[in-house]
Amino acid sequence: MDSNNWLQQLMILGIGTTSLVAEKLREVSDELVKDGKLNPEQAKAVMDDVVQQLKSEQGNWEVQMQRQMRNMMQDLGVARQSEVDELRGRIDRLERQVRDLENKLWR
Repeated sequence: MDSNNWLQQLMILGIGTTSLVAEKLREVSDELVKDGKLNPEQAKAVMDDVVQQLKSEQGNWEVQMQRQMRNMMQDLGVARQSEVDELRGRIDRLERQVRDLENKLWR
């Protein structure tokens, strides 16, 4: 399985779970308002607080998943983009040196 696809599926699962929790919470708060146990302003405040907390936790979860993915890629020996870029630069310099040497030999 493609690692980007795996990470994307996990992130979608996290977003879906957050949405489901928010929807269920909304249903419960609507019931409490309907039963007169909460007024609409209190229900909205509770919803806003919980949704904000869920979003914050989701952001932390995404950061942790990215860190885990980087660690796993490093453990597997996959080069970071900066390492690949450095190697490309070194290859370009070596190819240029080889061309220069070839040009000197053929003169």
